[in-house]
Amino acid sequence: MIVAEVVGRALAALGVDTVFGVVGSGNFRVTNALVDGGARFVAARHEAGAATMADAYARVSGKVGVVSVHQGPGLTNALTGLAEAARSGTPLVVLAGEATDPRSNFHIDQDALATAVGAVPMRVDDAGSAIETAVRAYATASRERRAVLLNLPLDVQGADAGPGPGTAPVLPALPERKTGTLARVWPDGGAEALAWMLTRSERPVFVAGRGARHARHRLEELADLVGALLATSAVAKGLFRGNPWDLDVSGGFASPLAARLIRDADVLVAWGCSLNAWTTRHGALIGPGTEVVQIDLDEESIAVHQRVSLGLVGDIPEVAAAVAGVLRPEGSRPSNPVPRGYRTPALADRIAAERAWRSVPYEDESGDGRIDPRTLTIALDDLLPDERIVATDSGNFMGFPAMFLDVPDENGFCFTQGFQAVGLGLATAIGAALARPDRLPVAALGDGGALMGIAELETVVRLGLPMVIVVYDDEAYGAEVHHFAGHRLDTVTFPPADLASIARGHGCAAVTVSAVPDLDGVAAWLKGPRDRPLLVHAKITREHGSWWLEEAFRGH
Repeated sequence: MIVAEVVGRALAALGVDTVFGVVGSGNFRVTNALVDGGARFVAARHEAGAATMADAYARVSGKVGVVSVHQGPGLTNALTGLAEAARSGTPLVVLAGEATDPRSNFHIDQDALATAVGAVPMRVDDAGSAIETAVRAYATASRERRAVLLNLPLDVQGADAGPGPGTAPVLPALPERKTGTLARVWPDGGAEALAWMLTRSERPVFVAGRGARHARHRLEELADLVGALLATSAVAKGLFRGNPWDLDVSGGFASPLAARLIRDADVLVAWGCSLNAWTTRHGALIGPGTEVVQIDLDEESIAVHQRVSLGLVGDIPEVAAAVAGVLRPEGSRPSNPVPRGYRTPALADRIAAERAWRSVPYEDESGDGRIDPRTLTIALDDLLPDERIVATDSGNFMGFPAMFLDVPDENGFCFTQGFQAVGLGLATAIGAALARPDRLPVAALGDGGALMGIAELETVVRLGLPMVIVVYDDEAYGAEVHHFAGHRLDTVTFPPADLASIARGHGCAAVTVSAVPDLDGVAAWLKGPRDRPLLVHAKITREHGSWWLEEAFRGH
């Protein structure tokens, strides 16, 4: 068995069940070895799409995402998807052939590329260390939630690695998981200090991020004890769905009521959440007198974006349980918690009535052959089944699906926006759909992002995914149009494109929507066999820019 085959077999033996990629000569044999080891190979049409599919698959499945690409241009094509995964802390392994001869057309400094975007470069240097290096790459991705580039030099891949064909590789033990025991960063006091802060708080708010997606029960239990309201970052949207104290997303997508309640908090606790500019509206949602507490598994993540009064390092459910243990005798469970903190019957009624964006009055601006994106998205929310998974691209439109499409839980919203790249939305939806085939995948794209990633429309059709692809078409890069109003805009505006015809050419069903009655075509597709994807070409109104991107542009 050669090195490429040993590496592929080793990764399959570690539990890799799905690998995404575009196959060339430099990654042909390692990809086939993964498949021979039991993994499913999903062929993308572009390496950026492959990397993003693997990223989304990892986010939704909880597994390590794996991408296989050719040396040189295969890796450079994947770089945007790799940057997104690295920025977002996605456990990802990129297998890339590597041309080490400087005379090769494919030769580039692949280590430097990985480092530049925040990924961890590794290399299989020889046959003797191939399995150990593959295991170390997988463990680094899994245990430390890092994106790892595993370089496979062409001259090493073909070397004899010993065991014959069909022989299962003997794997060394995985290193211990990085768990971060409950440890104080500052000041002294740990769980007791946080318990004391919450005890004296009158308006506590918990904001849970991606690092807390496995901790709903513990966080709700602690919130009940101290009367805290519950919110999430965008990537954890849906975590507290169904809880009467759920404010939904904190940040640019927060409803007016949620934003006001979060800003008025006297103690704001971030659980596995970085409190970045998106989540805090560049700090505007943190009141001048608010005490901020941040809990994270990674000490280096604490106080990066916001000042904090207290930082704790530890696994989120363990920290929450420890704080709850301080607040009550071990084993006691109040059957009917007395309303306290932020929680009052009057506020519960307001949250029920005003939490959802669809409850906020607006003037419908539909007309002249275009539909108001709020009206469109509310109608889709009513039409689409509750068991859905929504993936959204970046752009002026992106708040509409994030704010008006409900999701059933924390696995219902896949948001690859750490790098804020346009064009990844369709690939995100593919990866999420493969991770959760029991749910209807919904891709929400702008016209710019849809056309950037259009090659993966063939992938959706080929895989037979019953996906609804909604394109919010304003015939422009809308963020730039509104941000640079008053300047010449011919560089960011485009003539109409018949996206429905393009979709049909790829094998999709399609419907063009410029008014609510046009959505009858969506209803008909939902009632049918759903044997091919549906593209909804929505011609949306375009008079106004979005307030969430105005906030984002402040950080440019």
